[in-house]
Order: sequence, then structure tokens, then C-alpha cells
Amino acid sequence: MTKKVLIITYYWPPAGGPGVQRWLKFVKYLPEFNIEPIVYIPENPNYPLVDESLVSEIPKKTTILSHLIKEPYRLAGIFSKKSSKTISKGIISDVEKQGVIEKLMLYIRGNFFIPDARVSWVKPSVKYLSDYISKNNIETIITTGPPHSLHLIGLRLKESLNIRWLADFRDPWTTIGYHKQLKLTKSSQKKHKTLEKQVLTSADHIITTSFVTKSQFKNITNRPIEVITNGYDYETMDRFELDSMFTIAHIGSLLSKRNPEVLWKVLSDLVKEDEGFAREFRLNLIGAVSDDVLESIEKHNLISSVNNVGYVSHKEAIEFQKKSQVLLLIEIDSNDTKCIIPGKLFEYMVSNRPIIAIGPDESDVENIIKETNTGVYLGYHDYELLKTTILAHFKSFKNNSLQSHPIGLQKYSRKKLTEQLVALINK
Repeated sequence: MTKKVLIITYYWPPAGGPGVQRWLKFVKYLPEFNIEPIVYIPENPNYPLVDESLVSEIPKKTTILSHLIKEPYRLAGIFSKKSSKTISKGIISDVEKQGVIEKLMLYIRGNFFIPDARVSWVKPSVKYLSDYISKNNIETIITTGPPHSLHLIGLRLKESLNIRWLADFRDPWTTIGYHKQLKLTKSSQKKHKTLEKQVLTSADHIITTSFVTKSQFKNITNRPIEVITNGYDYETMDRFELDSMFTIAHIGSLLSKRNPEVLWKVLSDLVKEDEGFAREFRLNLIGAVSDDVLESIEKHNLISSVNNVGYVSHKEAIEFQKKSQVLLLIEIDSNDTKCIIPGKLFEYMVSNRPIIAIGPDESDVENIIKETNTGVYLGYHDYELLKTTILAHFKSFKNNSLQSHPIGLQKYSRKKLTEQLVALINK
């Protein structure tokens, strides 16, 4: 017998970026396990990134519900279009470089919109969905955040209908890196913590994408917590001809704090020391790049070696992954980011290209890369090892032997991960 599940999400095609991929793929595979997904989304969202190509991936028989949402970022754009767009993407300038408008917008975002700028969608959504759930025999709801205000929809529905509720955290809540940059007052910090605890202690089951986040949440709640990571889909396995140059590609946003000076220093030195490397090396940046990162790259005299492509569709991003000689994964050097496992990591892993990852020690990404033998993981101060690694890859490139040798990737396939989700739904 088919079971109906209501999925409450903000990001849905044509939204671009990593937030949309997780539940788009779950919705694709759930029907194979006798689960009928019904997706609830905003009717008039203000997505910071748009990828029209993803619309074709929505299964044709999927029921989509939508309801109007008030988007404060649209209003903020009247005062500063650039600041509202960058903040909504998660790109926040260093404190010393923030203008008056950006500081004000961060203060308002952090203290007037708790937990986030979509909080006004909670009340109308609860009213709309309460009626729908009662009339359509919905047994389980799933909320996914960020934005974490969607978990408040789940919380209110749980309180009023006592329905089974799974809360999916693609990122943590109060420990996420940018939280410290929102200029929160003490009362606002307390309110965030209170709401987070209410959600974590009320949901029937918590889902996280990382083991570090699971450990953090276990200090707050005794509710069962399951780690279901992001993953890769077999449809992205097409082959592309490799770049003729020694390309190192970073795919995704490079925020101001995601700025590995050690890498720019290594690449700058290699360009100076080795004419062959300088002639054949290219750094491809695919996605939004903060001005701080570009300034840092320019300071190391690397601009002539950089191809700053900007944001592309998911399909084009996959092509860059397959064509590049080496793939670069950068995370902010902070305890707060040890739990972050970018969705692109799993697509990187099946690209057959070696990964160079730079981030904090003892992170979940480090463990996954080592476990799957898909690359090397380095700290922000490993100059010699990073230089040795890049030179070794360049030598293999010259010998036409550069590739990765992954092991144990099957458990990260989207279909296998959907099996984990189905087991929770059927409990």
C-alpha cells in the first residue's frame, strides 16, 4: 500500500545551488519504495540562484502544493540590491569592509527575523497545510532547513495534529558559521536557542547530513537522530573529454572566510618557479566568488591564471567536474564548519578526478575522503604537503596518468540514501 508523505521545503526548481538537490532526488526515488511524495513550496519565492534546467528533473506525477510568501529580501533590494543578494546567498563581507547598509541589513536580518527571513511564511502555511493534511490522509510530514523557519511549520503542525514529523537539517542551526556575523543581541541568541531546542525535542526523528551535527544535537535532545548524507546520482555519470591544460577547478561559492591563503601562495610560487607549470596551469572558479577572495588571488599575482566563470547550471557544473584535471574543495577553517559536508563532494567523488580539500582538522569531509580514497585533505597551514601534492598531480598530468582510485562509493548513491529515508518513514 502506498504511503503519503508531505515534504515542506523552500528550495525547489527553478531554484539553483546545492539546497535544492537533496529533496529533488529523494522525490525522484521515493515512489520506487511505495512512498508518494507531496511537495509544499512557496508560490512566489525569491531565490538567490536560479537553474531552469532542474525543472525537467521534477517527476511528472509529483503533487506540488504552493502558497504565497512575503519575501523581505525583495524589500531590502530597494535599498541595496547588491547587499540583499549577497546576504541571501550567504556571502558576508569581513567586518572591517562592511558598509553602513550591510551592517544594518545584517542586524535587521538577525534580530527582527528569527530564525530567518522566511518566518512570516509559518503562520499561513500551518493554516493551509492543516486543512490539506486532514482531508488527504497524510501520515508523515518532513521539514527541511535551512531556512529553519520551515521547522517551525512542522512544530506547529505537530502540536495541533499530532502528526508524525521528521526534521531534516541540511545545515546546523545556532552553530552554523554565519550565525556569529548576524550581530545578534543576547535576547535574539536566546530565542534562537529556545526555538532550536523546541524543534529538536518535539520532532519524532531528526535527520542530519553530518556526524558532527548529530553529536552536537545529542547534547540537546534525546530524540533519535539519523545521519543521511547528501550523495550522487547515476545520471551524472556521463564522460567528458579532459581539459588539455592542467586545470584545478573549484565549483561552488567561495565566501570571504573560505579563502585559503596557503593555496594561493603555493600556486603563486609554482608559477614563479616552473615555466612549464605556469604555461599549462589554469584555476577555474565556477560559482559566486567574494571580492575578498579575488583580492587575495590578485595579491598573489594569479589573476592571469584564473578563469572566473561565475554561476552556471547544475548540468554545466557537472561538466566542469568531469573535464577538470583536479577538483578543489575549500571549507572555512573553523570548529563550526567541521560538520559541513558540501553536496558537491559526492559528485566530485564519482567524477574520477583527484580531490584536494582544505579545511579544519577532524572534519566529516576529511573522514569521507580518506574512507573513499578520493583525494587528499589538508589544513590551512600545510604549505609543503600542498605543494608536493600539486606537483605530483602535475607530473601525473604530464604522463597522462592523473586520476583517482575511489573505493566504497555505492552507499552514497541517491537511491541507496533514499532507502535509509524510507526506513525512517516506515518506522
